[in-house]
Amino acid sequence: MKIIAIIPARYASSRLPGKLILPEVKAATGKYILEHVYQNAIQAKRISRVIVATDSKLIYDVVRGFGGEVEMTSVLHTSGTDRIAEVVKQLDADVIINVQGDEPEMSASRVDQVADTLVENKDAVMATLATKIKTTEELSNPNVVKVVLDNNGYALYFSRSQIPYVRDGKNPIDTQGISFLRHLGIYAYKREFLVEYANLPATPLENAEKLEQLRALSNGYKIKVAVTNCISRGIDTRDDLMAFIERYKHD
Repeated sequence: MKIIAIIPARYASSRLPGKLILPEVKAATGKYILEHVYQNAIQAKRISRVIVATDSKLIYDVVRGFGGEVEMTSVLHTSGTDRIAEVVKQLDADVIINVQGDEPEMSASRVDQVADTLVENKDAVMATLATKIKTTEELSNPNVVKVVLDNNGYALYFSRSQIPYVRDGKNPIDTQGISFLRHLGIYAYKREFLVEYANLPATPLENAEKLEQLRALSNGYKIKVAVTNCISRGIDTRDDLMAFIERYKHD
């Protein structure tokens, strides 16, 4: 199968504008956030090509500057998936991997894992990854997206709230038989589904949670979820940014 990774990259961000190409990150780590993401993805064994999809000339120039492949897209897209779909229409590929531009710790092995998860599960049109939540702070943080699975490892729902809710007043993390899962920012799509998915209107659940994967679930599509021990933390806030720089310095 021909598998291509695409990194949606917009400049605007309500909480941390221009975060993907902040000079302070390059000064501290030697690379921009987006450059970390690109270099990790291009090392994946299952990937034949990595493309950044952006609506920003600033990002376009930065990617060209570090030797990456980049395509300009419409400024009208409201989600990363829609941005990727514009690029996909011109590509010959079987599977598309959506690697989030603000996930600099998403390793090449995790890119391969999500690709293999989709290829090996014929009933799924999408695949993604999750890891166990170990602290109550993570569980209560709306920036940490949670997912619950059915008995076959397919997503039942994604939420910014705690799911499942433990009713009887116990410490949720210590509840026997329940694993709370943190969704990781990476997806694999079958190409034909991705083009169809981008044409579907946003759903009420998607709009409420601001989670685009709920568009697929709301329309009855299956998302296979592989659970991994590895953690990749997305950068949403300045606190996230400083924490990433500190981890990088100590690795």
